[in-house]
Amino acid sequence: MPTPLLAERVRRDVDVVSRAGLDLETFLEEAVESVGRAVPAVGACLGTHDPATFLLTSARKYGALRDTNTYDHEFGLIEYGTSEPTAFGELARAAVPAAGVHAVTDGEVERSGRMSRFMKPNFGFADELRLVFREAGAAWGALALFRGPDDAPFGTAEVEFMASLTEVFARGVRTGMLCRLSESDAGAAVGGPAVLIVGADDRITQMSLGAEARLRELSSGDSGGDPAGMIASLLGAARRLARGETATMPRSRVRTSNGTWLVLHAAPLSAAGDRGVGDVVVTIEEARPPEIVSLVVAAFDLTPRERDVTQLVLQGLDTKEIAASLHVSPWTVQDHLKTVFLKADVRSRRELISRVYFDQYVPRMGAELSPSGWFAPAVPEPRQETATSSR
Repeated sequence: MPTPLLAERVRRDVDVVSRAGLDLETFLEEAVESVGRAVPAVGACLGTHDPATFLLTSARKYGALRDTNTYDHEFGLIEYGTSEPTAFGELARAAVPAAGVHAVTDGEVERSGRMSRFMKPNFGFADELRLVFREAGAAWGALALFRGPDDAPFGTAEVEFMASLTEVFARGVRTGMLCRLSESDAGAAVGGPAVLIVGADDRITQMSLGAEARLRELSSGDSGGDPAGMIASLLGAARRLARGETATMPRSRVRTSNGTWLVLHAAPLSAAGDRGVGDVVVTIEEARPPEIVSLVVAAFDLTPRERDVTQLVLQGLDTKEIAASLHVSPWTVQDHLKTVFLKADVRSRRELISRVYFDQYVPRMGAELSPSGWFAPAVPEPRQETATSSR
């Protein structure tokens, strides 16, 4: 259990790095290291999520779990294909966004299917403390800390301390997600959609041309290195949809290292009554502007009225038109815009529009259209021979 002084120091440290404008990888690495000083653990696993569907968009592992990707597919199926009180999806809606499995199960951690079927057999963990990153009603990710059989279970004070970090982590994730890419990060994007067919055994049975390239694209940048867990989270959610346990079509938006936003969909092909054991089709394609605008705008942490003003700016309306649409004065619109510019780190409407579309659209405007109807990767111009080089 952290002392009050240590808890406050760690909380302050994580808060500082969440406001430092760090890229996602750096923020998460530093934040997890700081948390470990107050709440020791033998391993940690952290996932970022699409706030609209709370499906996995990246995964990172620390301590005893670092570089262990073998079980990502199995984990995704269990985590997003089943439900229990400490599942990330349940904690995202709970009054308190953190919980310890030992405490929730009164010490009988085997009552957690995730612990008995996955964590204990594969890693020997005896307890798990989970935190969902939640801010203003949106959940941006989650963290799981683990202890071994010789360690004390996570205590109430530790759970409460982790719960106090929910908004801090959410801020760091949403701002890190929008961190501008350097020119060295940019690369040629893969063109066209990809389709994967997953069989009843939860393994890929067929894939379209270009699907392997899309999967490689997902394994770079913000995705955390291996798309297996990401695909499995969609698959698990699709199984639940087929069983009638949810009514939401699985969908997530992911940014790759070249700045491209991808949208992933999963749809069960099973007929009614087969309990969700049929085929599932997973589609991976470039996200169109309407699919990412809401995500990017949400990441700016705008108030509802600021979001309204931003949406109208993106539609091309001027100040008087925005004022008339929202039934406010032009001066009020200007005040809102000043705040929006500050939160989005821009100085003008043009920069705001560029900021919203920066990762995916602005760098590629003017490129030729691909057969899919979207921008094709730019083709380098032929090198011009100089008089000296042609001698």
